[in-house]
Order: sequence, then C-alpha cells, then structure tokens
Amino acid sequence: MKFRNPAVSWCGVGRGPRLPMGLCAALTAWVALVALAGCGVLPGADDRPALSGPPTVLRVPARYPSIQEAVDIARSGDVVLVSPGVYRESVAVRRAGVILRGADRNRTVIDGEFVRANGVTVTGAGSVVENLTVRNHLANGVLFTGVTDERLQGAGAGGGAGYDPLDTVKFPPLQGFRASYVTAYDNALYGIYAFDARSGVIEHSYGSGHADSGIYVGQCDPCDTVVRHNTLEHNAIGVEVTNASRALYFLANTVRRNRVGITVNSNNLEALGPQHEAVVVGNTVVDNNDAGSPEQADGGFGIGIGVGGGTGNRFERNRVTGHRVAAFVLRDVQGYPVRANRVTANAVDARGTALVVVARSTGGNCFADNGTSGAATSPAPLPRTLATCPGTDAPLTAPGSVRPVEAPPGISFKEVPAPAPQPQLPHAGDAPGRAALHLPGPVRLADYRLPGAAS
Repeated sequence: MKFRNPAVSWCGVGRGPRLPMGLCAALTAWVALVALAGCGVLPGADDRPALSGPPTVLRVPARYPSIQEAVDIARSGDVVLVSPGVYRESVAVRRAGVILRGADRNRTVIDGEFVRANGVTVTGAGSVVENLTVRNHLANGVLFTGVTDERLQGAGAGGGAGYDPLDTVKFPPLQGFRASYVTAYDNALYGIYAFDARSGVIEHSYGSGHADSGIYVGQCDPCDTVVRHNTLEHNAIGVEVTNASRALYFLANTVRRNRVGITVNSNNLEALGPQHEAVVVGNTVVDNNDAGSPEQADGGFGIGIGVGGGTGNRFERNRVTGHRVAAFVLRDVQGYPVRANRVTANAVDARGTALVVVARSTGGNCFADNGTSGAATSPAPLPRTLATCPGTDAPLTAPGSVRPVEAPPGISFKEVPAPAPQPQLPHAGDAPGRAALHLPGPVRLADYRLPGAAS
C-alpha cells in the first residue's frame, strides 16, 4: 500500500559550530536590517515591523515584492497578507508563529511552474498557512516538518528508496502547525504534507491531482493532530497515513473519486513503526474508482479504506460505498501484522466486497454493525472472531484475497483539471491572525455522526 515518502527545508551548511536555527535566522535578519537602514535603502521602511510591539500586517506586494521577503522579516503573530496574483516562488517559513494568508483563496496562487519542489515549507513552530492556492510543484504543495536540512527536500523527507529512515533525534518534530482553507492541486507528490510534525490541524482544505495523496500525515507518535472537513478527489490516494500514531483524528472529511480513498500504513521506510491508534470517524469515502487521476506506483485502485500493518485503529460511523474492489482491506505488510483494528457502525454497501482480510490470523481485528446485508466478505463466511467486537486472535485457515480488477492507466498529475473555486476563509482581509498554539484542542467524537447518503 505504501511505496515511498517525501520532503523538507534547512538551517545551515558548512563546517564548524552552528547556531540554533531560530537564533541564526533572527540574528541574520537583524544584521541585514541594521545594515540596510544605515544606508538609507531599506525598502518599505515605514511598513517594517518593530523588533517588539503588537502584531503587524505585512502586505505583499504593496510593501514587499515577494512573499519570501515578507515572511523573512515577520515576527511571531504577524500576518503576511498576500494580494491576489500568481507568485512564482517557493516560500520557506522558518520563524515561529508566522501567519501566511492569501487575501483570496482562489486568486492568491503560489505556482511551482513544474520546476520547483515545494510551494510552502514550514519549519517554524506554531506557524500557519491559510486561504491560498498552491499548484504545479514537483514535490508538495504545503509541507510542515521538523526536518531542517534542505538537502533532503528533493528526495523527500524521512525515508524511501535509496535512503534511511529519518534520524528522530537530529530532527525533533515541529511543534504546532495549521493549514486552513488551502487549495492544493497538481503537485507531484502530496498536497498538504505533515511529516515529523505534532500538535496541528489541517482543515477546510482541498486537494486534487496528486500522484501520491491529497493529504499525508507521517512519522509522529503521539501526533496530537486533527484532520477535519477537507475534500480530496482525483488523487492516487485521498488521505495517506504512515507510521503516524496516537491522538490522531480524521473527522468529517469527504474523500471521493480517487483511485484509493484512505490508507493507514506501517513500513520500514520511516521511523516510529508500527502505525497505531488513529481514529477515523464521520467521513464520507465514496466512489474511489477514478480513471481520471494520476496512477499510483503500486497500482492500487477501487478501495475505500486500506490498512497495511496498522494496529489498534478505530473506524467508526464512516460512509464507505461505491468501490469496485472493496470497502475495507486489512493486510499484513513488511513484517507488520494488522492487529486489533475496530471497524464498527459504518455504512458499507454491497457493490464490491465489504471487507477483505489478507493476514495469517484474525489478529484481534473486528468488523461489526456495518450495514452489510447482502455484501460479500473475504474470507467468507467471516470467522466469528472477526465478525464480533471486541475481536480475538485466531488463525485464518483461509486468508482473504483481493478480487482482481484491471486498473485504468491513469494520467499525469500535470493534466488533472483545475478545481472549481473553493470557499474563502471568513474575513480574510481583516481577521486577526491566530498562530498554531495549543492545538488541536478538545475532540468530541460524539459530534461526528454517520454522514448521509447524499453527502
């Protein structure tokens, strides 16, 4: 189910002792400001924020010709407000607590022109990206990460073919992040990507046209992250989770018309395996059989939710319908058994197969009360230890098998049509900035009901 992984940003190169990234960035900015001011050539000096004082709005391009220039001078709590336009640059948010906001979600566009890797890379704790569009990048639309070495950016962060899992001591996780009202489309790997990052929220965002997934959460334990009210379509995978565990919630998302809806994976390409204890509640996962999407490297197609080697995850009150192969596939992968996953109270139809378990044993997984009257399962019939909750572990004398289906060839990520305009952040022009502090806040699972059939 999982085949590779992605990306990041850095703080320093060369030999000898290095200052911490935040101190180095602050000192560099201070020296530059003093030098420019002394020469009387500081552009937009009357709009430059003081080194202390209340938060400031830094306007692009009215005062700062590029987004990066404004981000580099911003202090914690400042809002970098970007007017409508197409900005052909990659942006690195290295300082803490910076709010990068588009004045118009659909018309403020960071365009990679299929030559730059990432649209926005955030390594500053508590920083925010909101109300803008990122498109046409060779890696990711928006990346939140604790990895601060730009040399990993092209190959991808954390692991994958040809390199070792991330050193979690050298690169401790980013603490605090938020993506709100972001549109990401036609980026080669991921739309919104949180890797080696904790205490975050991804919400009210949209992703399409990605050759990997629209939203990805990887390598965190505990994650302390909520992914809610997003729409993912026309991707190889809608939502992807790898080695991301505990206090991780996927709530009320719409995942439709991808090749595969949601995957929850363990693997050895990233640290912190096996994946465990994510919560997936109240999502609409429908019709993930899209031929007009980028082809996934391992050829997955027609599956609603796949769990590869995950442990102790909870899937409840989701609508998982309209899949050619199966609503749920649970399988052992790479030496990681799939164990103790609860699949309960979902709406699953009889179009494909309700559940496929490709494993040596039932593993304590259970599948109950999912509205599957008339739906097939594999193995069939289900052992009692799989069909009732809580599940118990018992050998599977006849493990299930995925029904073969010919996957259509797919298209280039560059060719997926642009999405329709998406809803705006309310009062984007004058709302005060909110840094990503004390996130994600309380999570009330009872508030997330089974979505209706028309959702």
